[in-house]
Amino acid sequence: MTPYSLAFYVDVVTTGTVLGVRPSDSPERVAEVLGTDFAENRFGPCDMFRDHGLVEFFWDRASAGEPWSGHHLTLQVHRLAHGGSRLVNGAVRARYGRFTPRLRFAKLRRLLERRGVPLVEVPEDPANTPYYRRFRQPGSGVEVSVIGTYGEYSTPDALRVGDVYSIQATAAAHSVAARTAGSAPPPPAAPLAAPPAAPRSSRT
Repeated sequence: MTPYSLAFYVDVVTTGTVLGVRPSDSPERVAEVLGTDFAENRFGPCDMFRDHGLVEFFWDRASAGEPWSGHHLTLQVHRLAHGGSRLVNGAVRARYGRFTPRLRFAKLRRLLERRGVPLVEVPEDPANTPYYRRFRQPGSGVEVSVIGTYGEYSTPDALRVGDVYSIQATAAAHSVAARTAGSAPPPPAAPLAAPPAAPRSSRT
């Protein structure tokens, strides 16, 4: 049995989706699944993201009046260390249950490997090293940001070395993964039980 939120993270890393919602989906589709309890933020007429607590969805467009194009989604896992499960979207909580304040990367990696889903370390932005390390799931293109070493002004005090900071899925990576598989994007995997947002610090 996989407890609490671990099944959620495994599903997101494996599929690149949140409750079946893809990073390329429209604002309307995201609201249909996750609900309308979100904070909307715009940077001019062509960039927008919606904050659903733990998960954020980002869109852009060529010009005002054009339809929004999904860019990426980010799980801001580090927020749970301060806000706890109350930050988790209601639809996600209803599906997966209680969320713990921290996610240990070693535990997530071990669960994924048991399902044949590897995580491969890839270069981190030099501005964020050595404080953060980045791992990529080759099939889904999802990337996991992990605390690499403590930095007084570079990493959150509430997180420890080896904690997951954030998880990100991009629309481009999801599209490539779907084409490689030769089929439509996969549905979310069944639970094991029952920036663009880059990580903060020198990131947004």
